[in-house]
Amino acid sequence: MIVSVAVAGLPGDAQQKGDWTTITGGDSANRYAAHDQINAANFNNLKVAWEWNGSDLPPGMELGEVNGRGLPIYVDGMLITVSGPRRTVVSLDPATGKTLWAFQEPLTPRHEYSMRSNHGKGVAYAKINGKSVVLVTTPGFFLHALDAKTGKPIEGWGEAVPVAGFGKTGSVDLLKDLIADWQPWKQTEQKYDAFKGLPLELGYITTSSPPIVVNDVLVVGNSAEQGYNQTRIENVPGDILGYELKTGKFLWKFHVIPRPGEFGHETWENDAWRWTGDVSSWAPMSADPARGLVYVPTNGATIDYYGGFRPGDNLFSTSIIALDVKTGKRVWHQQQVKHDIWNYDNPTAPVLLDVNVGGRRIPGLFQMTKQSYLYSYNRHTGEPIWPMESRPAKASKVPGEKLSTTQLHPTKPAPYDFQGRKESDLVDYTPEIKKAALEWAQKYELLADLFEPPTHRGNAEGKGPANICPGGGGGANITGPPAADPTMGYIFIPTFNGCTPTLLHPAKERDNPKMTGKTLADWVPMRSGLPRVPAPPEGHPLVGFPDVFKGPIGRIVAIDLNTGNHAWMTPHGDMAQRDQDNFKANPLMKGIQFDANWGRRGHPALAATSTLLFASGQTADNKPNLFAIDKKTGKRVGTVPTPRLGSYGLMTYMHQGKQYVVLPVSGGYTTLALP
Repeated sequence: MIVSVAVAGLPGDAQQKGDWTTITGGDSANRYAAHDQINAANFNNLKVAWEWNGSDLPPGMELGEVNGRGLPIYVDGMLITVSGPRRTVVSLDPATGKTLWAFQEPLTPRHEYSMRSNHGKGVAYAKINGKSVVLVTTPGFFLHALDAKTGKPIEGWGEAVPVAGFGKTGSVDLLKDLIADWQPWKQTEQKYDAFKGLPLELGYITTSSPPIVVNDVLVVGNSAEQGYNQTRIENVPGDILGYELKTGKFLWKFHVIPRPGEFGHETWENDAWRWTGDVSSWAPMSADPARGLVYVPTNGATIDYYGGFRPGDNLFSTSIIALDVKTGKRVWHQQQVKHDIWNYDNPTAPVLLDVNVGGRRIPGLFQMTKQSYLYSYNRHTGEPIWPMESRPAKASKVPGEKLSTTQLHPTKPAPYDFQGRKESDLVDYTPEIKKAALEWAQKYELLADLFEPPTHRGNAEGKGPANICPGGGGGANITGPPAADPTMGYIFIPTFNGCTPTLLHPAKERDNPKMTGKTLADWVPMRSGLPRVPAPPEGHPLVGFPDVFKGPIGRIVAIDLNTGNHAWMTPHGDMAQRDQDNFKANPLMKGIQFDANWGRRGHPALAATSTLLFASGQTADNKPNLFAIDKKTGKRVGTVPTPRLGSYGLMTYMHQGKQYVVLPVSGGYTTLALP
């Protein structure tokens, strides 16, 4: 029997009073808190307040490998997070880090297969009938509602999952709702088994990000196998699910791969809509409760780097979809990449803040991307804030592949990192250096365009791997979500100028019989055996150079969203002193004034407050630190050593009059505060 309850939302001033209500900081996903206790004058006085690694969990709840991507939320004096491959939900004492309670879902085959099991990012929070409730989605694709004070499943909420170890209430089997009207499942005429889940020959679905609560509706995303590991063309679409918050009752479903009669269906040729899948929303979502809209960032369709079996633009892959939370209906959408084969999925939640552009107040939505574009839209209408240009795109030479002839390019803001690799990107301190860099780039076929098509083994031109830049790791990526200051209208983007050399070969040479689907693709990316570009050897003009392309290698870029102009750029941390010394020792650099600090590879973890931008990173001695950065200038104004390097994201909260900063680290959390 379902109990009758009333629902109250979070207070509108949650972040003002010290709360960090979602893993992204709040519905707007700006990772900003209006705290000022920690400032430039006292930042260097920060000390480790507590660390957590799960060692004090109750018996029988061993974490195994501890997740380094989870981020706590802090609401109403409670600090709650997830960790480990079991997606264990943990409540921590905000002042000491001591474990107060823990919840762990019973094991099923659905959980054990998940390649996202240790990628859990956190939990959601709401109030039901005045009761504080934690909501979590799990690797096995279940949803649980827990009492935030005790960790016990909520009585009368959801349904009884017919699997040993599950409670009579407090849970929802998301998979059952996802596939109920999906044709490949219905055609099997199999009896649904909640323990086993979906047969792998049809597909697999899991989760990595928490759900989001918007106006008493619980919106659930999902994730699938990593596209760069897939070899077979069948999978289940990652449809978006809506549930009534007060009961857990299923409300609606949005088909991310449109079916006949639905908007965008014509973008799926070859009847690929019937059997291919993915297009999940593995990144967190954001929302505008005042408009009743939830914003869903999606990834590409099944198999990265080859989509010959799914011709067409493939809506709603690699898109932002604005859904009405009451009905699940599409209000607007924008597709960032058509027929995405570059692993250019939208990796983070869209950032929402109002901006003043040309004297007009615009409710903005800003999507950071791997391809180093910041896509900017009116979040009410979906109209671009600045014009987009449709530009010709290269055709593929891979047999069977048919790419879109054009791709959309924002005219503003300018890209925040390299796109492709051009001659103008080469190091050019002197003509001799520029000449040596160009010869090296041509020798190893490093020059390329944005949206460079992959090459395949047996290419008639005899080329090696295509240099896809930015690569699948970005540019920007989930490993370094952006932060923003809504009072300034600035966004701060961590970015890395890496590439992904990509060469396709027949799928049968890399097939894994344990993967989902049943039909091998013609082509998939090689995961090993690719030729590597060496460092310039002794005697070469560029010996000691960090790269033949300009730095920094990793950077933080600030963009003024009122103008669309870049405000500043600073390296991510400090390049190792040995590498700086080798760079300076190159004879061709003698007498040239230059900055040898090209920063670090990868992405820093960021959070913004009313006083500072916090960023993780390493100094030249390779030691981990937390940096304080002036938001207006990008200058580093503080450095505090940390026991381990922070990663993925930061969060900050006020508890009993003290401000804390939490760094996710390998193995748990390090938390800093003033003495």
